[in-house]
Amino acid sequence: MGNTPTFSNDAERFNWLERPDDDFPFYRGQPVWLSTGAWLLVLLAVALGFLELLYGPGLVSAGPARFVVVFLYVAMPLAVLSLVAGQHWRALFRPIRAIDFLWMIGFAILNLLVTLVTGTIMTRLIETTANKAVAGASQLAGSDLLLFFAQTGVQLVGEEVMSILPFLALMYWLCGRGGMRRKRAIIVAALIVAALFAVEHLPTYNWNLLQALLGVGVARIVLLLPYIMTKSLAVSAGAHILNDWMFFGVSILGSAMAATK
Repeated sequence: MGNTPTFSNDAERFNWLERPDDDFPFYRGQPVWLSTGAWLLVLLAVALGFLELLYGPGLVSAGPARFVVVFLYVAMPLAVLSLVAGQHWRALFRPIRAIDFLWMIGFAILNLLVTLVTGTIMTRLIETTANKAVAGASQLAGSDLLLFFAQTGVQLVGEEVMSILPFLALMYWLCGRGGMRRKRAIIVAALIVAALFAVEHLPTYNWNLLQALLGVGVARIVLLLPYIMTKSLAVSAGAHILNDWMFFGVSILGSAMAATK
């Protein structure tokens, strides 16, 4: 994977969160420099992958065929990153430590709690729209349910790719080239990515911008924390998958209990 990016200036680190002697890839030339043009190609692939996910399901009818849709959602941006960064695209992933599995669980539970709190606040302040994917999961059974969980697992990896690559691009423009202090750049990049992620989910929530920002946007910030900590997309993806699968599980269990009454 090349040299592990390092950053030794403690004043520019979130020492309570980040691991020592490790830094984000690409934005400061480690393990390889990516130019502005290269980043624009990567972001174009991210956008095309999102459009393919948005409109692709309408072009296929069979459930298993939708694996192709979610696979392309993940593969397109990573393929372009591999073209511009070579073998160093793997810098998105650090070797997973045993403790990282605990961090996946911990951040998934943290995000579940944060989502429940923000959801409770939102339902008291504004009219909200239910997530159709969560509601639809409660209507599935057997092989259809297993296929649903498998597809969403792959899709959630894609959501991490769609979030972390723009985050790193923003770190490059804000800090690597723009001279912004590293801590401030992390905060600004995280907020921008959270806002973009919320906007991308507007169709899911009937174009309710406030619900998307408070619900999805806040959750995105929480789920960026395991990446900022470990610098591994695999850890943030694991936390994201566990978090959403818990929501699906609660919905399915609630529906089953209601049916037995």
